[in-house]
Amino acid sequence: MLKWVDVNELAIELSETYPQVDPLTLSFPDLFQKVMDLSEFDDDPDRCGEKVLEAIQMTWIDEID
Repeated sequence: MLKWVDVNELAIELSETYPQVDPLTLSFPDLFQKVMDLSEFDDDPDRCGEKVLEAIQMTWIDEID
């Protein structure tokens, strides 16, 4: 199961699950929801903050480049 600290793995899962989505266009609430919706994700929503979402977003951008 993936946790908030698994930034690289989350970015890979997001890029594979949402290939049509440009991570640059996502708001943090939308990104948060996409992570929460991943089947492999299982962590406390309260453990996530803006820095975590930013790290996931930046890694996702790098993943698709």
